Amino acid sequence: MTAYVAAFALTAGLVAQATGGRLTGGSPDTVFESVSIDTRTLQPGALFIAIKGDNFDGHEFVDEAVRRGAAGMLVSRAPQAVEGGVDEAPALAAAPAVTIVVDDTLEALQALGRDVRRRSGARVVAITGSAGKTTTKEIVANLLQARFRVFRNTGNLNNHIGLPLSLTELRHGPDVAVVEFGMNHAGEIRTLVGIAEPDVRVWTNVGDAHIGFFGSREAVASAKAELLEQATAGTVVVANADDPLVMSHVGAFRGRRVTFGESATADVRATNVVDRGFDGTTADVVTRGGTLRLSVALPGRISMLNALAGVAVALEFAIPPEAIESVVAAVRPVARRGALHTLPGGVRLVDDSYNASPAAVQAMLAALAATETRGRRIAVLGEMRELGEAALELHTVCGRAAAAAGVDVLVAVGGPAADGLVAGARAAGLAADRIHRFAESAAACEPMAVLIQPGDLVLVKGSRGTRMDVVADFLRREGGAG
Repeated sequence: MTAYVAAFALTAGLVAQATGGRLTGGSPDTVFESVSIDTRTLQPGALFIAIKGDNFDGHEFVDEAVRRGAAGMLVSRAPQAVEGGVDEAPALAAAPAVTIVVDDTLEALQALGRDVRRRSGARVVAITGSAGKTTTKEIVANLLQARFRVFRNTGNLNNHIGLPLSLTELRHGPDVAVVEFGMNHAGEIRTLVGIAEPDVRVWTNVGDAHIGFFGSREAVASAKAELLEQATAGTVVVANADDPLVMSHVGAFRGRRVTFGESATADVRATNVVDRGFDGTTADVVTRGGTLRLSVALPGRISMLNALAGVAVALEFAIPPEAIESVVAAVRPVARRGALHTLPGGVRLVDDSYNASPAAVQAMLAALAATETRGRRIAVLGEMRELGEAALELHTVCGRAAAAAGVDVLVAVGGPAADGLVAGARAAGLAADRIHRFAESAAACEPMAVLIQPGDLVLVKGSRGTRMDVVADFLRREGGAG
């Protein structure tokens, strides 16, 4: 039987208590309809929290927040001191109902997120890994919705600011929150664990994403392993049995361990896997409670692993096997994360332009190779960022992988590191006339539209900073001219 969690109001008194702030104006009974750190999206009735970042200071936008209807503000200094003095400060358009003063607004936001999480009584599932976080989050959330009311954070609200902001939504009474943890420096996951206090922790894999900040995969793994900290005997970790770096850390976990993968030792194990690349994957999944037949309409074998993680979590929440099978079969790719589009002439475009890491690029190239097509296989790969001194080498590895995957045409886009894609592909035997090089995504658009022929299968992938979405969108508009 499902036990539902009750909703509660976010009042000024609650916020002041949670943050250790001083209520210097307004009633403690004032109810905030939402929480905002950005006046551009602020809705009337919101609590505006003036966050100070490296390149901005939210205190400079307090007046704008009031103009837009904020019911209160949480600040670390009085509004009139924004521009260096009372006489120099712009006059407020209208006084907000509530002002709460704290020592540090970022720490206050994090304390508020933690407090709401605790008051809510919701169970929290947190997901991290070098690749597949968002896909796994969507699978887990969809599975748990078969029985529970579920909240999920959006992909870009997964850091020390976005996560606590997301957790304030738990006041609405979901039974379960499914969130992802992002990071690019050591210590960040530890902070997120301390805020969200997750009951179930999912670790998808360790790859080369952000390796420029760490120097090695082992260092990346150590930072990701912060997910295992601050656990109790009742905490569960769901870990990838096929990833040696993941498994090297989870053995010392204080709570209970559940593993997934194709390894013989996995608690949730895929067998009889049939990989059709971008057309999906099927497998028999052996669990302690029996065998499921899983059909995953997401791209590549890596998506089956993401689905296995979701199955492991679903079983922890007692989701029935038949619901697991039907929900997984219905999951489709999130926009720009492997979404498949059919263009004129039967051209199929895979838009995976949201972001990229070497491991994710290689996984998508493997999916490209496994997909049946009547035309050519074309890989349009953008430069990957945050790889540090290993950038050229890792791009070269991906270039070799493209040739090994049997691509007919490779298009490399970006700065000097993308030269590694060309060099790797050439070294692995891809002919020079099948390789095209562009310095930026906009320059690749029209030549790509001319290059594509009816029946081709086109993969577009790259780091967000390389803007491969520009290429994907252009091709969707223009199709192929061939």
